[in-house]
Amino acid sequence: MRKESVVFAAGALRREAHLRPDAKRLWGQENALVIPFWHKMPLMRRTGGLAFCTTDHVAYDPGKHPCLFLGLSDENVPIFAVDVGHWQVAVPTEEAALPWSGGAVPCAEIEGTEFRDLRSLMTLLTPWEAEIAATARGILEWHGRHKFCANCGAPTAMSDGGWRRDCAACSVQHFPRTDPVVIMLVTHGNSVLLGRDAAWPEGMYSLLAGFMEPGEPIEAAVRREVLEESGIKVGPVEYVASQPWPFPASLMIGCRAEALTTEITLDPNELEDALWLTREELAKAMAGLSGKIRPARKGALAQFLLTKWLADCWE
Repeated sequence: MRKESVVFAAGALRREAHLRPDAKRLWGQENALVIPFWHKMPLMRRTGGLAFCTTDHVAYDPGKHPCLFLGLSDENVPIFAVDVGHWQVAVPTEEAALPWSGGAVPCAEIEGTEFRDLRSLMTLLTPWEAEIAATARGILEWHGRHKFCANCGAPTAMSDGGWRRDCAACSVQHFPRTDPVVIMLVTHGNSVLLGRDAAWPEGMYSLLAGFMEPGEPIEAAVRREVLEESGIKVGPVEYVASQPWPFPASLMIGCRAEALTTEITLDPNELEDALWLTREELAKAMAGLSGKIRPARKGALAQFLLTKWLADCWE
């Protein structure tokens, strides 16, 4: 199964970790490009694609707003990301700010551009752009959440091109972390297990998922999460694909598993509802023809796994 068929998982970004200590010099190159983020949303051209800017843009001050070095393009162009929360934009409505709304926030600084929630546009980007946007969002989110040292509580400073934070008080170095999450296609014969969170839009269902615990192998996490959330016991587990999911910092580990039981016992703290859906019912829902079930988000690993199951194609 090709990694690039999963959104955010192309693996095409030339990260060039050895160049990170030299990020300031690379920022000064004439051909360097930067993708701005405003409140976790990347800048998009209204005609499509990420809106890359030159690093000498007048509305950006590298002395006040540290830059993140992402890597090099195939043409050896340095690529950066910056948090431009200070830029002027139109105030978004409450609905536009919702991740599933697809709302856009116009950018007053650069004509013909707007900030968009990454979840609403991830299938509109090229695999390379999607990987850039996901990487940048994840690291910028980490910086926003880790401004103080977890060891002594003192303020920390960005270093190594944005891939580390240093504490001057106790000399501890802090690095970005990724939280592993299992997401599982649980089937029994011709049916698949779906669940929904109470906070989701009405009718939206997806595959069951949950964070792995320390010391826990993937297979055990799949069985534990399914049992805890739905009361279903699971047998064989097989890895299928993975997807970086920077909301805020997860790696989705996609698996398929066979259910040993079918009676659902919900944990109301985990799920609002869970149900078995036949292959025919799922096909109808994925086509938008179900009056009850809304399909999983396009671009998400759940949608990828469900599509593979419908087609019975795992190559």
